[in-house]
Amino acid sequence: MNNLKDILYKVSIGQVFGNTNIEINNLVFDSRKIEKDDVFIAQKGVSVDGHLFIEKAIFLGAAAIICEDFPSDTKEGITYIQVPNANEALAIMASNFYENPSSKIQLVGVTGTNGKTTIASLLYQLFKKAGYKVGLLSTVKIMVDDTEFKATHTTPDSVTINSYLDKMIDAGVDFCFMEVSSHGIHQKRTEGLKFAGGIFTNLSHDHLDYHATFTEYRNVKKQFFDALPKSAFALTNIDDKNGNFMLQNTKAKKKTYALKTLADFKTKILEKQLSGTLISVDGTEVWTKLIGVFNIYNLTAIIATAELLGLEKLEVLTIVSELESVSGRFEYIVSNNGVTAIVDYAHTPDALKNVLETINDIRTGNEKVITIVGCGGDRDKTKRPKMAHIASQLSNQAIFTSDNPRTENPQTILDEMEKGVSAENYKKTLTVLNRKQAIKTACKFSENGDIILIAGKGHENYQEINGVRSHFDDLEEVKNCFNQLKNK
Repeated sequence: MNNLKDILYKVSIGQVFGNTNIEINNLVFDSRKIEKDDVFIAQKGVSVDGHLFIEKAIFLGAAAIICEDFPSDTKEGITYIQVPNANEALAIMASNFYENPSSKIQLVGVTGTNGKTTIASLLYQLFKKAGYKVGLLSTVKIMVDDTEFKATHTTPDSVTINSYLDKMIDAGVDFCFMEVSSHGIHQKRTEGLKFAGGIFTNLSHDHLDYHATFTEYRNVKKQFFDALPKSAFALTNIDDKNGNFMLQNTKAKKKTYALKTLADFKTKILEKQLSGTLISVDGTEVWTKLIGVFNIYNLTAIIATAELLGLEKLEVLTIVSELESVSGRFEYIVSNNGVTAIVDYAHTPDALKNVLETINDIRTGNEKVITIVGCGGDRDKTKRPKMAHIASQLSNQAIFTSDNPRTENPQTILDEMEKGVSAENYKKTLTVLNRKQAIKTACKFSENGDIILIAGKGHENYQEINGVRSHFDDLEEVKNCFNQLKNK
């Protein structure tokens, strides 16, 4: 049991009704999970207002209520605490509840539109190979050293973050690498955490269904760097036009990385192949299995971070050559008849452009590039025509199909995508509503040497249609197609 007064340390408080010197059991923001002597935090969510469930929480045994608006009917024996922002209060309380685990570990946050998962996951790999106990909080999975847990959000809620950090402390973990999404920053999930460093990857069109404008999206990302302490480092991609902006008001030590511009950490690409890339880091040549300019940016950030955290440069470069690509990030297989299929999570215009430019850069020119792409339902609609334009412009054949339509009509999504196809590219496009059928169609179209890109879902092993998730794995499907063609 924890004392409520201790857990409220550093929380901004307006009014208090009742006694704060009480023992409490747990912090809960979902009223359905309340147990005796829990604290219920009433958050104002995007679709649901937690204030509507205060009565239910008390009925189920809540001893205290944290809320932005006092209820009109307060009950004797229950403690009510009014705060200006319940999300922020929850995050600070969660840190206190778990005895501030982020202050006992080297926690590094990675933010930006693309590259977060790759950088966090490869840093986890690198530090494990260097002999450390390491934690990972990512879109793909959560790792407490060697123990894997399933991930549900890019940046989990603040109670989940702190509970995993607490597990990491118990496991003797030295470093933790964490993806930090714009949603997570905006919803104050990272408040109360002490970061040893922050990494900015890049900024492009994404999440405009949530953030009203690109400027708001950019400013939210900047808040993460504004909050870093003096003891931390702030590492930014200076080749991105928003890179310097992120560092404007940070108190952290400012560091830069680049491929084109003069920077603290700079990498040069010497040779590109489908099997990997030869790079030069401060005059030292290194072969990496990672492919594409975007991945060399990621790798440069990884090398810089490892050095900033105290690893020796030679050791870092040796391990870099051993790093394996992340699940669903430019993951490829080759069929018996020489067709290459690439599965990639590219679900933003910029990410799709990066992957297709990489493929076009590596190929000899005689092969066809066939791209299968869709757009998620109930998400930013403005990127749909842009995605279709890029796919049709940079491919020999573009097949538009379903991604995760969620509650939207899949055909409506495809119709909106098609509006972005210019007249000269229209003949290169095809619409196949069923994703499995789209992959089969691409396999049938392909010949020796051709490259099939299956974009948008990457590591995801499900497809969500009308709120129901059923098993679907792009890599699995294309392997099946290749096997069927081989057996014919």
